[in-house]
Amino acid sequence: MANDEDYPYIVVLITFPSEAEARKITRVLVKENLLACGNIISGVTSIYRWEGKIAEAVEILMVGKTRREVFLRLEARVKALHPYRVPEIIALPLVEAYSPYLSWIDESVR
Repeated sequence: MANDEDYPYIVVLITFPSEAEARKITRVLVKENLLACGNIISGVTSIYRWEGKIAEAVEILMVGKTRREVFLRLEARVKALHPYRVPEIIALPLVEAYSPYLSWIDESVR
């Protein structure tokens, strides 16, 4: 597993049952300096296995940008606020990005 020095920036994917929930929780994460930015994408169709059955739902996807070092705090905050019993909280390494954009993430996330 990579460490913070290898990929200090991450993209976080979180799904929500509604746009209102996505907006509410994303605002909290930005306000608390856990995300620099969250893009909310409506109309995502999710097909998944849940409790032994195949399910399908329209969800909202939030794509967030942050620093890897805050992921555990972000995860705990999402779990405390999210309506799902098992929310999707996935982090992917941000391998390359425009340097001034990374500086902005540094200024926005503490």
